[in-house]
Amino acid sequence: MKTSIKEDSDNPVINIVFDTLNKNKQALVFFNTKKSAEKAAEDIAKRIKKDDMALKELASDVLKALPRPTRQCERAALCVAKGIAFHHSGLTSRQRNLVEENFRKGTIKIICCTPTLAYGLDLPAYRAIIKDLRRFSQRGLTWIPVLEYLQICGRAGRPSYDSEGQAIAIAATNAEKEKIIEKYINGEPEEIYSKLAVEPVLRMHVLSLIASDFTTTKKQLIDFFRGTFYAHQFKDIRRITTTISKIIGMLDEWEFIIRSGNDEFQSADETDDEKYKSTLLGKRVAELYIDPLTAYHIISCIKESSGKKLNEFSVLQMISHTDELRPLLKVGIKEHDYVQEELLKRHQFLLEQEPSMYEPEYDEFLNSVKTALMFDEWVNEKDEDFLLEKFNITPGETRSKIDRMDWMLYATSELCKLLHYQYVIKEIIRLRLRVRYGIKEELLSLVRLQGIGRVRARMLFRNKIKDLSDVKNAELSVLKQLLGEKIAVSVKNQVGQGDVLQEKELENAKLGEWE
Repeated sequence: MKTSIKEDSDNPVINIVFDTLNKNKQALVFFNTKKSAEKAAEDIAKRIKKDDMALKELASDVLKALPRPTRQCERAALCVAKGIAFHHSGLTSRQRNLVEENFRKGTIKIICCTPTLAYGLDLPAYRAIIKDLRRFSQRGLTWIPVLEYLQICGRAGRPSYDSEGQAIAIAATNAEKEKIIEKYINGEPEEIYSKLAVEPVLRMHVLSLIASDFTTTKKQLIDFFRGTFYAHQFKDIRRITTTISKIIGMLDEWEFIIRSGNDEFQSADETDDEKYKSTLLGKRVAELYIDPLTAYHIISCIKESSGKKLNEFSVLQMISHTDELRPLLKVGIKEHDYVQEELLKRHQFLLEQEPSMYEPEYDEFLNSVKTALMFDEWVNEKDEDFLLEKFNITPGETRSKIDRMDWMLYATSELCKLLHYQYVIKEIIRLRLRVRYGIKEELLSLVRLQGIGRVRARMLFRNKIKDLSDVKNAELSVLKQLLGEKIAVSVKNQVGQGDVLQEKELENAKLGEWE
C-alpha cells in the first residue's frame, strides 16, 4: 500500500485531518449541510494519493449500492477509494452501513458527516472536528444547542476504542472563539422539555389507551397523564385536561370511539365518569400506529372518491398530505410555476378540496403535490439520478420516503377493508407494489418472481417476455443471456415448480410488513 498526503492547505479542517492521519488515528468531521460534508470529503480525498486494493473493492460496493449509480454514488466511491467518506441521510442505508462498518475496521479513516452521525453510533473516532456550530433555521443563522454540541463531542474517544479523545471546534475569528468558550465550553446545557402536549402525539396516546382498555374513563385518562414527565415538569394538568377533552370530542366525531352513559352508548355531555370504548375502526387505527387525524383524512378522501376519476396520483397526493410523510419536498421559487401547471393537469384526480392560495395551508398543500409528483415519476420508472436532478432528493431520502409511503398505503388498504371500500382496495395494493419496486403496472407480474426487480423486469419486458407464461415458455439460454445463469435458473425453477407467489401470498409476504 502506498500513501502520501499533500499538506499545503490553508484550510484548518484539512490540516487537522492530515494531522490525524499522520498520527494513524481516525476522525469524524461535522458539517451543517450534506453538500458541505460531500465537498469537504472530496477536497480531502483529492489531496491523498493512495493505492489500496481493499479500498478499491469497497469503493466498488459503494458505487453499486443502487442498480444504476447516481452522481452521488460516483462521488462517494471516489472518496472511499482514498479512505475518506461522507455520511448523511442522502446515502442509501447500504452505503451508510458500508461506511460505518469499514470505519470500525479502520479501512476508512475520515468521515465527513452531518450531525445525524452523532446519535446512537459507537465509532472509533479519536477526534470529533466541528466545522459548523451554526446552521440556518426559521430565524436565520443560529447557534446549535449546547446539548447537540455535547453529543457531537461525545463521539470522540469512545471507551471501547480509546483511552482519550479530542473534540475540536473551528473558530473563524477571536470573537467567535470567545463565543464558543462562553456558550459551549463553560455554558449550561438546555432543559429537556416534554412534547406530550403536542396534539398529534397526544391523539395517538389517548386513542391507544382507550383501544387497549388501559383507560376507560376521563378520570383514568387524567390520572394516567398526571404520572407523566410533562405533568411533573410543567405542573399544568389543566392544560393537558383541556387538550384531552378536545381530542375525545374529535375521536368521537370521527367514530373512532363511542361514549357510554348509564351503560348505554350514546352522545352525552362529557363527565369524569363517562366511559369510552374504541370502535373496531378506532382499534385498527391505534394498531396501525398512525395519527388519528391522518386516518380521518384518508377515510374522508376515500369517501369522496366515489364517482371520481382515480389514478395513482390521487392516492399518492392524499397520502403525501399527511404528517407521516413529512418533511415534504418544498416547492422552490423556480419550481412554483411547474408544480402549478402539473396540479392543473391533475386537478380532476384530487381527492381533497384544494385550499385557496390565500390560505396559510396552501404552501403545505403545494409541497404535498410536489412530493406526489416525485412518487409519480418513481412508479413510472424514473431512476434515482433523475429524481435527484428534478426534485433535489437524494437516493437515501428517496428510499426513506418510499418506506413511509409503503407503510401508509398498507394502512390505507387496512382502513378500506374495514369500511368495505372494495372498489379501491385492489388498486391500492397494486400501487403499493409499484411504489415498492418503482415500476409501471405492466411489470407487476414479473416482479412476483424472486430475484427480479425493476431493471431485470424491464429488460425481460423489452425482450417480449411480458408475464409468467412467457417466462415459462422462454428458452433457458435466452434467460441466461438476459439475466445471468444463476438468476435465469432460479426464475425457471420458480415458474416450473409453482414457486411463484400467488396474489394473496404476495400481499402477505411482500406487503405485510414495513421494512
